[in-house]
Amino acid sequence: MPESLRDPHPPDPHPEPEPGPPAMIVGVDGSNSSIAALRYAAGLAPRLDLRVRALAVWNYPSFVYGGYYPELDWTPEDDAGRIVRRTAEDVFGEVAPEWFATRTRRGRPAEVLIDESAHAEMIVLGSRGHGGFAGLLLGSVSAAVAEHAHCPVLVVHGR
Repeated sequence: MPESLRDPHPPDPHPEPEPGPPAMIVGVDGSNSSIAALRYAAGLAPRLDLRVRALAVWNYPSFVYGGYYPELDWTPEDDAGRIVRRTAEDVFGEVAPEWFATRTRRGRPAEVLIDESAHAEMIVLGSRGHGGFAGLLLGSVSAAVAEHAHCPVLVVHGR
């Protein structure tokens, strides 16, 4: 993986894969593109007998220096949890299927998703997240994961 994608303060190593059928990991950030990716994965996974894990990646904002964190009622981890739960509710409504779960992990999105790909059957991503420039066909995270993942990557465009 290119050095520019590596977090200078990497998160803890990825835990061992969960027992059971392989998982399809869906990267979510609350964007319309990631909601479309989860919808697509939710339709595809049962036909492939795969579990679906919606994953929101979080990190500390750049204003956190030397371990100092201003006292707020907000944390990036809690925010990521709300985003992944809201995305799941947008796709499944109040009750999600038993083959679906949500997770959050700290780190840089591309690096975390590439790490997750080592134990996944497939990674599913939206073509564009919240960042970047309008008009691009593929976001930087989607492009990096597609290039460096250890499993197939499905990039969902505008559904």
